[in-house]
Amino acid sequence: MDYLTLLLAMFHVYKALCEEIFWDTTVTLAENLTLECVYPSTDTLTQMEWFKVNTQEKESIAIFSPTYGVVVREPYAGRVYFSNSTLASNDMTLSFHNASEADVGFYCCFLHTFPHGPWEKVIQVVPSDNFEMAVPSNSQTVSEPGKNVTLSCQPQMKWPLQKVTWEKIQPHQINLLTSCNLSQGRSYASKYPRQILSNCSQGARRSFITFPLVTASDAGLYRCGFKASTGENETFVIRLTITHGKPNNQNFLFVAGGAGSLLLLVILITTIIVILLKRRKRQKRGLFKEHWDTQNKGANNYRNPVSTNQPSDGAGEDVYVNYPTFSRRPKTRV
Repeated sequence: MDYLTLLLAMFHVYKALCEEIFWDTTVTLAENLTLECVYPSTDTLTQMEWFKVNTQEKESIAIFSPTYGVVVREPYAGRVYFSNSTLASNDMTLSFHNASEADVGFYCCFLHTFPHGPWEKVIQVVPSDNFEMAVPSNSQTVSEPGKNVTLSCQPQMKWPLQKVTWEKIQPHQINLLTSCNLSQGRSYASKYPRQILSNCSQGARRSFITFPLVTASDAGLYRCGFKASTGENETFVIRLTITHGKPNNQNFLFVAGGAGSLLLLVILITTIIVILLKRRKRQKRGLFKEHWDTQNKGANNYRNPVSTNQPSDGAGEDVYVNYPTFSRRPKTRV
């Protein structure tokens, strides 16, 4: 009787633990399915294993040892392979050939490392028709690269809150960033390969996440979801946009050099225009002087004493003019 009681107690504990399991990533089912598992630390990998998590047990898929190599279990032999062929790093991503509806479910990537010990990541595979491809955003945040960005949300419902989660939504997958049990003030640390700071305190009504030194890869949709003790849910979607940022020194030098070249070009064009205008002005002065000289010559010819309008009667006769002559000697005074 005590043995049966112990088994029942163990079953309830196991059931409670299963209910507390969180998935780190949700991916949509595809014919060529890829389950990403990258260990973020530089610890030494001693062994790793892939499992499919069923309702009552874990089914081993493949195991890898740096010493003994790779072993793929039946019935997955010939259907799955490690994407990183060298297996030199901590990238234990698993890929499927010809995945089907039977492959929908939960998968666990379990690593044994030294000196920090075990590490695992849970991935959920869902049917493609149930996958959320597009979600409208409620607000937008814009930032430059290299800055610290904080996204926050606060529910409108007045019921006591039980849980809050943050997710990043992408076209092919959804990553769980953090999950906080607000009734206990306890958070679940996700295996998202990026440092994220968050708050998790008992009875909190406002939640936020902070990205230190954002990069272009942080852009996208982020969903904040609240769950009340009554079962009601409220979600907020925020779009984070990362701009190109301020130009670096090379770009600055490039822009400055271009501006200097443009300034020199403007000065050169201005100088050419001034020279052409001065040359044209000289040419106008020369033409005016020539025209003025021509007019003066015409006027002098017009004042010639021989008139061209004299009558033709005496045209061939000589003209004599008598005028008195005066002596230029000075008179002698008496």
